[in-house]
Amino acid sequence: MMKKIALIPARYGASRFPGKMMANLGGKTVILRTYESTVNTGVFDEVMVVTDSDLIYNEIVQNGGKAVMSKKEHECGTDRIAEAVMDMEVDIVVNVQGDEPFTRKEPLEKLLQVFEGEAGKKVQVASLMQELKDINLIEDPNYVKVAVDKQSNALFFSRSVIPYPRNTDIKSVYYEHIGIYAFRKQTLLDFTQMPMTPLESAEKIECLRYLENGIPLKMVLTNYMGVEIDTPEDLEKAAKLL
Repeated sequence: MMKKIALIPARYGASRFPGKMMANLGGKTVILRTYESTVNTGVFDEVMVVTDSDLIYNEIVQNGGKAVMSKKEHECGTDRIAEAVMDMEVDIVVNVQGDEPFTRKEPLEKLLQVFEGEAGKKVQVASLMQELKDINLIEDPNYVKVAVDKQSNALFFSRSVIPYPRNTDIKSVYYEHIGIYAFRKQTLLDFTQMPMTPLESAEKIECLRYLENGIPLKMVLTNYMGVEIDTPEDLEKAAKLL
């Protein structure tokens, strides 16, 4: 049996919404709701928050959860969890974003299943996507879009509209990338040794680093329909959904 853990990277000073992890969402902080919803999926052997903030660390530990402090500054959440997983005995590491308070069991089960069986042995990293139908969201650069091939491997991620609907005679399908990743441990560690790539730097989308280095990224379609909290407006949406 593969050992599967979930690590939740969480920093206090988010650029678009500073302090969002500690924002109140229906009587609990965003980070605590994310942690509890991830634990409640029941699909992981262990769940931990990885943070550079004493506030976030204490919030989790004082509510009976598990957290570890980062030892140094990191450019992205993937680097943060790679440091934490370095000395752990684990097969699959799932990076659950700290601003995903509506994390559910079914999408995570589907994500983990792509690593199973003979076909799964070739999968090194996987992530989630959902169909976008609202034109306002499709055109919103805060919503990262992904285009995939016939085997559901990512072709490109962008904040722009992809595919561009040049041919209006056909109906284009748009997918939003949901920032939950599953890695084999060594693939995760290898990621941190790769320098930032040009497309990654331009788009500010870290998973482009895999594609630019020729590493396939398997996408898993889900009807996730949660709210990722990037802005104060997202927090209002989340409160209504809650």
